[in-house]
Amino acid sequence: MFDALERVFHERGRLAICSALVAEGASPMSFRQLQDACDLTDGNLNRHLHALAELGVVAIVRKTGGGRPQTLVRITPKGRERFLAYIDALEAVVRSVQQSAAAHPAKGRTPRLATE
Repeated sequence: MFDALERVFHERGRLAICSALVAEGASPMSFRQLQDACDLTDGNLNRHLHALAELGVVAIVRKTGGGRPQTLVRITPKGRERFLAYIDALEAVVRSVQQSAAAHPAKGRTPRLATE
């Protein structure tokens, strides 16, 4: 079950980026739109986009001419498929944890951390 949790998506910034792009559908999002949607700095968004692009999850196009250059990002069909499979696996993990927690209640005590 845990082996389906792809590391590339299991990070807040990349999870936010892919979620925003999947929600947008086939339409690309501008760098600025993604930055606003994901609450990431220029540097963080750029770093995450390059990591996702290297794996073929997103496609990045830089448009020039007629004013300021614009960076457009879209999720690839393969990236969408991989991301949705990751979401399915994550949901399965969450359901499993919820079922285990319901079957084994903590009996009114909070587990202590090893550092306490």
